[in-house]
Amino acid sequence: MNWKRYKNEFIVVFTLVLMLSGLLYKYQKVSTQTMGTSQIKTTLSELKEVIALQDVWGDKKINKKVDKLKTHISTSKLKWQKKGRKITATFSTLNASELNRVVSKILNLAVEIQTLKIKKVGSSYTMEFKCKW
Repeated sequence: MNWKRYKNEFIVVFTLVLMLSGLLYKYQKVSTQTMGTSQIKTTLSELKEVIALQDVWGDKKINKKVDKLKTHISTSKLKWQKKGRKITATFSTLNASELNRVVSKILNLAVEIQTLKIKKVGSSYTMEFKCKW
C-alpha cells in the first residue's frame, strides 16, 4: 500500500476524528456545568428554606402567640397549664366553629405538637392539647 498516495485522506480523517472528539468533550463539559449549576440552585433554595424556618422557630414572641390561645375561648371552657416552654390545655364543651378556630390557630403556631386529641361528646367537642417549643 502506498501511504504517500493517501496522505491527504489520512489527514482529513484524523482532523475529523479530532473535531468529533472536541465536540463530544465540549458537550460533556456543558452538561456537567449545567448539572453543577442546577445542584447549586437546589442547595441555595434549601438553604433559604432552612434560614426561613430558623427565623420562625427562633421567634422570641412564640410565648405571646401561644398565650393568645387563651383569649379565643372563654375561661370556663378552658383548663390551662404552662410549665416553662410546655403547655397542656384542655378545652371542653366546644362547638364546631370554636373547635375549628382553635385548631387552625394551633396549627399556625411554630410549636411541636405532642398530643392533640379531639373527642365528640353529643353535639360538643372536647380537645386535649400538649405542645412544646
